[in-house]
Amino acid sequence: MALPWLDVLDAAIGMANMALARRSKARTAAEAAHQAIAGGAPLSATGPIETHLAGVVVAALREVFERDSRRLDLEREQAEAERHRAERLLRLELLRQAGEREIGRLRLIAAVAVVSWLATLLVAARLIGAGIAARVIFGSGWAVLVAALACALVGLSRVARSLTQPDLGLDGRLEPGSAGAWAAGFVIAGLALIGAAVILA
Repeated sequence: MALPWLDVLDAAIGMANMALARRSKARTAAEAAHQAIAGGAPLSATGPIETHLAGVVVAALREVFERDSRRLDLEREQAEAERHRAERLLRLELLRQAGEREIGRLRLIAAVAVVSWLATLLVAARLIGAGIAARVIFGSGWAVLVAALACALVGLSRVARSLTQPDLGLDGRLEPGSAGAWAAGFVIAGLALIGAAVILA
């Protein structure tokens, strides 16, 4: 029996056509996928809608992130302002305490100068008949005690001015000035001079 060559040839051609069709279909699908990934034509008819929805979702997420970022920046600025305010209040409190201590010290020096000057009035009657040197030293002692009182009062006014204008001393230090620093030394020098005058008398 003879082979039906025409049927065999027809079957081979059909199989080749099927393979070519399958290969072209796969190539077309691959090209469509590549274009969809690269931003080309969408894969289906719903592609434009999906792309639009994706854009809306991305824009909404970006707006939420920007709003959160602005809120965090605002909270950070408020926390920084609160920290600066707390530091300023602490410096003002330290300045107030230092001012009270300095005022107490200067008032004590002024009181010692006044009491010492008044106490020397009792000794003055004894020095009336003393020599000129003793009287000059005694007078110098009185002048130094009065200078000590003046220095203490000047220091008090300077400290009071610094406390009424706290921005002048916000570094935490309160300087009474050179007058306040010299007040105690003047009291000691005045008492020493009066003592020397009493000894010479």
